[in-house]
Amino acid sequence: QVQLVESGGGLVQPGGSLRLSCTANIRLFSFYDMAWYRQAPGKQREYVSSVTIQGHTDYTDSVKGRFTLSRDTTKNTMYLQMNNLKPEDTAVYYCKASDGPLVYWGQGTEVTVSA
Repeated sequence: QVQLVESGGGLVQPGGSLRLSCTANIRLFSFYDMAWYRQAPGKQREYVSSVTIQGHTDYTDSVKGRFTLSRDTTKNTMYLQMNNLKPEDTAVYYCKASDGPLVYWGQGTEVTVSA
């Protein structure tokens, strides 16, 4: 059973930075595509960024140039470095691991961008 734990959220002012972490209980980067999603209050969960098993990354347009996804295979941890944060980035951020029909989610970490 894959378990994912996110951390690193918090309150930050507009223009600030945060780094989110998603740590897995097993080595899974060689077997699962990984992704970050977020859900703002009153809205549906939306895609933010992803990395394939091969290491190819992708970003939704609204975060390109500001967010960077990376992985540390030695720590079974995926990161989301978020710079130049905006109030519209406020959301609960979730990590996801997927392998075809197998999908696992973390519990989420809350990010609030406010002055």
